[in-house]
Amino acid sequence: MSMRHRILFFVTAWFIAFMPVMFWWNTWFGRTLSDKQVAEYLRDDRHPRHIQHALVQMGERMSRRDASVAQWYPELVRLAAHPVEEVRNTDAWVLGQDTSGQGFHEALLTMLKDPSPLVRGNAALSLVRYGDAAGRQQIVALLQSVTITAPIGGRVVDTDKSGTAIHQGGLIAKLQNDQGTVDVRSPIGGRIRTLFAQTGGSVTVGAELATVDPAVDQVWEGLRALYLVGQTDDLAAVTPFERELPEIPDHIRQQAALTDKAIRDRSNTTR
Repeated sequence: MSMRHRILFFVTAWFIAFMPVMFWWNTWFGRTLSDKQVAEYLRDDRHPRHIQHALVQMGERMSRRDASVAQWYPELVRLAAHPVEEVRNTDAWVLGQDTSGQGFHEALLTMLKDPSPLVRGNAALSLVRYGDAAGRQQIVALLQSVTITAPIGGRVVDTDKSGTAIHQGGLIAKLQNDQGTVDVRSPIGGRIRTLFAQTGGSVTVGAELATVDPAVDQVWEGLRALYLVGQTDDLAAVTPFERELPEIPDHIRQQAALTDKAIRDRSNTTR
């Protein structure tokens, strides 16, 4: 092998090895940002993941009572209306880290009307830190399965499978008609409980395609919040998680039992 080919081979191998590291480094939210980077990232609308990175870093610093992050509090209020769902979702969590932040409480109350169920849920969970149960119905919704319907009528060209774990935004089905193909995605992470559509079949607009059960982490946070603000009307959403079933982890079952008891005790006290 000539020297030129050796150099080309080395450079190519270096890029193959180095590029994944650089990608990980630029997308890993655990990488510590300087104050200058936080300020820049919060305003980087071309790269929403940069905004999320800065928000995660702020949330961690706020949890440590780092008063220096207060200089960016107006940005947190502004980002509550950001067009990217993932940014709003992260922002809703961060807004719950300091209940003294000016405008935080009001921003979270507005986010209860967000079109995204996850943003509404995170806002509701953060409001519990303010002693505000205004998002109680959104918290109950975190424990419930989501039914996904067909946005168009047409032929089913592809589907996932029942029992499959799925991320938020994961593909449920592909529908096709004369106007084109539409990807139907899950609004939440969890597991596909039932799949009504079959590949090769046809569906009408509004037909049920699938039901998705919420992810374990989502259920855990919802149960912990209802432990504090739940009412007797919410028990119907809590008690199913007390059952001894393989798909219900022990810590979820235990938290459901504690939440059930707390709600009943609170109800008896107020009578």
